[in-house]
Amino acid sequence: MADASPDPSGRTIRRHRVSTRLWHWVNAGVLVIMLMSGLMIFNAHPRLYWGSYGANSDPAWLEIGATGAEGYLRVGGAEFDTTGVLGVSTRDGRLWAIAFPGWATIPSAYDLALARRWHLSFAWLFAGGLAAYAVASLVNGHLWRDLRPKGRELAPGHLWGEVKAHARLDLAKGEAARRYNTLQKLAYLAVLVVLLPGMVLSGLAMSPSMDATAPLIVDLFGGRQTARSVHFIAAWLIVAFVVVHLVMVLLAGPLNGVRSMVTGRYRLPEARR
Repeated sequence: MADASPDPSGRTIRRHRVSTRLWHWVNAGVLVIMLMSGLMIFNAHPRLYWGSYGANSDPAWLEIGATGAEGYLRVGGAEFDTTGVLGVSTRDGRLWAIAFPGWATIPSAYDLALARRWHLSFAWLFAGGLAAYAVASLVNGHLWRDLRPKGRELAPGHLWGEVKAHARLDLAKGEAARRYNTLQKLAYLAVLVVLLPGMVLSGLAMSPSMDATAPLIVDLFGGRQTARSVHFIAAWLIVAFVVVHLVMVLLAGPLNGVRSMVTGRYRLPEARR
């Protein structure tokens, strides 16, 4: 991650490898396009189910819709008024009954076929980039060396201390800023090892062709409708991760953080005296 020579406060170090930086920026664009096109695909049937089957007459665990001019979000037995955002939104001065509004989707006007083309085209780039990054990280030791939590870092007392430090916005300085803290490691590993592969597998499980060519993937999720629900949940967990990530970059110093992800060079924040 960085060189190991002594650390005068404020020195610029090498932080991110080329493979990490390239994958980061390609993935940022790919995920935005996949999310927006995925929301348009969801608009075709804005209900989620568990199991192998799901249709309008079946009970859905999540539904976005409209009753007249009022939009709603139903999750289980709870219902929320989402008029103007979800279910019903304003377009060209008129109410439009659709789950996600046009500004959040690709394309902006309802077009399921075009949305699928966008989504599937970039899905291959997403899956290929994930595979290439995984191989590169295994070869250069990034996953094992930089992201693997040490035993003492997983101690409850240590984890609780990091949680309290983050709550106080007491971010790492000096030598400590060289390394990912434990919460970062766990978050990155959850995304890299669980959420992103889960997105790929659940996406494959929703493909009709997989029923014939690789039914084991569909069976792994207990049905295509469960795979669709997992895909939706994983997508929004990734969105939540990105939001938290951006907030932390802003708090830690956006210019320094962005520069490190563009050039690989990072200036260590000055340690407290």
